Amino acid sequence: MILVTGGAGFIGSNFLHKLCSDGYGGKIVCVDSLTYASNYRYIHSLVENGSIAFEMKDISNKSDMHDVFRKYNPDSIVHFAAESHVDNSIKNYKPFIETNILGTINLLEYSLSLDNLKKFVHVSTDEVYGSLQLDEDRSFTELSHYETNSPYSASKAASDCFVRAFYKTYGLPAVVTHCSNNYGPNQNKEKFIPTILNNAIAGTKIPVYGTGENVRDWLFVQDHCNGIGLVLENGVPGEKYNIGGGVEVSNIALVRMILDMLHKPHGLIDFVEDRAGHDLRYSIDCSKIKSQLGYQAKFDIKTGLEKTLRWYNRTHVST
Repeated sequence: MILVTGGAGFIGSNFLHKLCSDGYGGKIVCVDSLTYASNYRYIHSLVENGSIAFEMKDISNKSDMHDVFRKYNPDSIVHFAAESHVDNSIKNYKPFIETNILGTINLLEYSLSLDNLKKFVHVSTDEVYGSLQLDEDRSFTELSHYETNSPYSASKAASDCFVRAFYKTYGLPAVVTHCSNNYGPNQNKEKFIPTILNNAIAGTKIPVYGTGENVRDWLFVQDHCNGIGLVLENGVPGEKYNIGGGVEVSNIALVRMILDMLHKPHGLIDFVEDRAGHDLRYSIDCSKIKSQLGYQAKFDIKTGLEKTLRWYNRTHVST
């Protein structure tokens, strides 16, 4: 049985659909507390047809996790559940401590009670590595130092450290992955690309922090899920794996690209006061997962955005 936390969220729901298409249907339990960032309808069909079991539980609640582990006795765990929006962490970091740190510790503690655990995959972020300069000729590797610049990244770094500690101290077969910025179907409207799409279609201003020069390495969510699948199957306990899309684009270039795809005017761009602690550039070196596990991103930014836009249009027409 594979336990997937945060499976009704953006990346988690895409991963559940991948697992089911790969033949794991009937051997999966999804745990999600269905916060604002989750959407049960993304996995409703999988629950209805018996491909997955669903438990509306909170990973930060020890009693909830005790019940889940006792009922399902999973042999693999893929841990997505997290508070993930940087702006929200700046306004109130306490939920990030409760979910990202304490929730992860609960999962780690109960995982130690399992006799047959094969793999604990902890899904983290490249934001724990800090920021690069625009003209800097390097990318984040698995050996890069942690330099957290937001409460969100600090909470994820703390959870990463606990995962590492449980591997070294207790022998838990844990693996950590670090992904770059995801985009694609099912993403919450608060994130950057959905914000661009929503506002552009509505003809309202699109807020862009600072001058828009901040660069992100964009990763289509299906590529990310494929990478996690490889780590689940063949990742080595105690190791870290960076998963990136190999597509570095500035925020302003991304906005202009989407506006052109939608045939909307660039005049919708609205430069606003920069975010506190705003990292300038992320860049992922994922040569390790490529060479060791055979990972390869399949979607370039244009293809990924077109696929996202088609899903977005279908979803909003149907609703």
